[in-house]
Amino acid sequence: MQSLRLPLSDCLDAAVTAAHAAAAILQAYAHNRGDLVIDTKTRNDLVSQADREAEQAIIDILLERTPQLGIVAEESGGKASDIATWYIDPLDGTTNFLHGIPQYAVSIALIAHAGALINGDQPLDRDTPVIGVVYDPNREELFTGLHGVGAWLNGRRIQCSRAASLAESVVGTGFPFRDFSFADEYMPTLHHAIRHTRGVRRHGAAALDLAWVACGRYDAYWEMGLAPWDVAAGTVLVREAGGICEDIFHADPWPIGGYVYAGNTNTATELDAMIQPHMKPRQSRSSQ
Repeated sequence: MQSLRLPLSDCLDAAVTAAHAAAAILQAYAHNRGDLVIDTKTRNDLVSQADREAEQAIIDILLERTPQLGIVAEESGGKASDIATWYIDPLDGTTNFLHGIPQYAVSIALIAHAGALINGDQPLDRDTPVIGVVYDPNREELFTGLHGVGAWLNGRRIQCSRAASLAESVVGTGFPFRDFSFADEYMPTLHHAIRHTRGVRRHGAAALDLAWVACGRYDAYWEMGLAPWDVAAGTVLVREAGGICEDIFHADPWPIGGYVYAGNTNTATELDAMIQPHMKPRQSRSSQ
């Protein structure tokens, strides 16, 4: 019978190794962007061989080091397992990468499923992000998070900001760029944030946006219409840095549906209250 106990330290080490391997591939291509073969999946949704090769490098390492775990990856799909599943984005910020904008990252997360044993002998009662790795190869910044232990940037412990309100916050967001079905919900929130914060930033890489919340560069962040692998690792980082990172619809145990808000206990609560009046009900992703 398969053990339901997760060796988190070993899994974290595997994820860090995989992130560095993928980043090496990305940076090799970054200096020769003109040679990249680029495909369009849907409108404004691009993929290159850099994405695909970086993803395969991650998968190869994780399959070798953690063969008992499932893998769900942006480009190649995959399937979950009973105990835990890796969520992989080999290149978060593909459009930035292809345009030479140095704001992109490798993002790898492990989601432990209900029933898995993490600490002690008490099984989890719900799916829980337990490992988050976000690596920014341009700044050589490695963000890591481990459930119940903490979050770090290049080995130094990090914490969310201490901003007391949105009025004294710089906040990150992402505009609709691929799916515009939620634009009527999103635009009023942007309008409010522009008027009631110190500034709004849109850098185009959700994993880094969440990592920056975790280390206090952003005081809060929200975005809609993302994918699970965009937010999985960042969720661990923010939560382990003392913050809140949740599903905007409060339907799922983590923002698997890609509607996410995050911040410290003050700013996230205020951000949630700002967003809710504009949202239309949606079915829980986990119940679909």
